[in-house]
Amino acid sequence: MRSKLSAMLFLTLTVPAFAFANEPGGDTATTAGSGEAASANALIAPAPADKAQIVFFREPKFVGAAIGFKVREGENELGKLRSGKYFVANVEPGKHEYNMHGETKDVLTLEVEAGETYYVQASIGMGIVAGRPNLSPSDEATFVSMSGKLKLAK
Repeated sequence: MRSKLSAMLFLTLTVPAFAFANEPGGDTATTAGSGEAASANALIAPAPADKAQIVFFREPKFVGAAIGFKVREGENELGKLRSGKYFVANVEPGKHEYNMHGETKDVLTLEVEAGETYYVQASIGMGIVAGRPNLSPSDEATFVSMSGKLKLAK
């Protein structure tokens, strides 16, 4: 009980100070799908003017770390995602369907616009034999919060 109280007190005192210290200095640019002020994002360059840019990422976790998934659009493989990895895909504007296969198949449909950056978080759920893949829309703030632990997928 005492350790939980100490942990809560620590978080109460440090999280607001950390958030205040890391506020972006007047940068009010927004990214597609987030609606929030953009943070300093050193890993991702701005999207090309004639293409949409999609950042696929997977949070680093011990559970399911040995399982990797290939992200595809139709039969075309865009990249591989393992725990703690990310990659960027530049695509034509319009409607796209991305999928990952595991014990089951997950499909995410996105309508993207030229010059915009979109974020998609991959995760793994419990399966009977292997993990169940999941693709879900995300935002720049979530990506930036994990970016210190993420590495570019090869």
